[in-house]
Amino acid sequence: MGDVKILTVGDGEDGVRLDRWLRRRWPHLGQTQIHKLARGGQLRVDGGRVKADTRLAAGAQVRVPPLPDAPPPETRTGISSRDAAFARSLVLYEDEEVLVLNKPAGLAVQGGTKTTHHIDRLLSAWGEGLDRPRLVHRLDRDTSGALVLGKSPNAAARLAGAFAKRRAQKTYWAIVEGNPRPVDGMIEAPLAKTGVGDRELVTPVDPKDPRAQPALTEFVTVSRAGPRAAWLALRPHTGRTHQLRAHMLALGHPILGDPKYNTAASMETSGALKLQLHARRLTLPHPSRGLIDIEAPLSPEMKAGFTRFGFDIHEADDDPFQRARPRR
Repeated sequence: MGDVKILTVGDGEDGVRLDRWLRRRWPHLGQTQIHKLARGGQLRVDGGRVKADTRLAAGAQVRVPPLPDAPPPETRTGISSRDAAFARSLVLYEDEEVLVLNKPAGLAVQGGTKTTHHIDRLLSAWGEGLDRPRLVHRLDRDTSGALVLGKSPNAAARLAGAFAKRRAQKTYWAIVEGNPRPVDGMIEAPLAKTGVGDRELVTPVDPKDPRAQPALTEFVTVSRAGPRAAWLALRPHTGRTHQLRAHMLALGHPILGDPKYNTAASMETSGALKLQLHARRLTLPHPSRGLIDIEAPLSPEMKAGFTRFGFDIHEADDDPFQRARPRR
């Protein structure tokens, strides 16, 4: 146990929740402990009582009572030097506020009951507490491509805000079964979750369904491989779970290699291919200056699809949506 501390909230921590602010300094603290300290008035901000989810302002003075000591270093879960080197090898872009990784297909973004190897764990390569980058959006486990993170609480909040306010422009590449007609357009189909755990799916539902979540996807055909398959650029205008995969299945042109959202025809065309979905390009405001505009090189899984169907990345325009029909 230590002494009472009075700590100042930094400029880069403006807007962060008190519980998260504490865990970045004392990672061993549990949420129950923090709530108990707040309810008992032992945690105070500028002399006043607060709740665990209180948002902190830059310059605020936080009173922290004596806290239990952290476990011995040898009992903490870290990552090996090999894992740290692997994490660093994924970097597409990095500065003092932003980190963009090229997430491999098959690597989950966050952990779960049966998932111990994931991006969130690998972020220990950058440090713990305030040095640990923060996730601001997600990619499906089997989707490869650009994943952006904030390197400070303030940067993460600004980046997450850009996604929430739809100021982030995401372009995915996909190879799908058959040839969509028309060759470009909008898919507007509300989605709802069904099933649980590994069997969870999202499916189109009536807009009046109380479970319905609005979902809008723009698509453009980049190239075709005869009647068998087409290479599409996809742009989600909403961020629903499995949105692109569910929408393409609803359109009648499921993404090849998809183990969940498929048809007998798409499974036959897919053969041994893995999910043919790649977060190719990400453009969004930088937390403090200009724009971030990043492209992720093709994953080995997508390269296999391009090779099989004879696609060449140089066939794609810089922004294929610019040549699409006028939007509604």
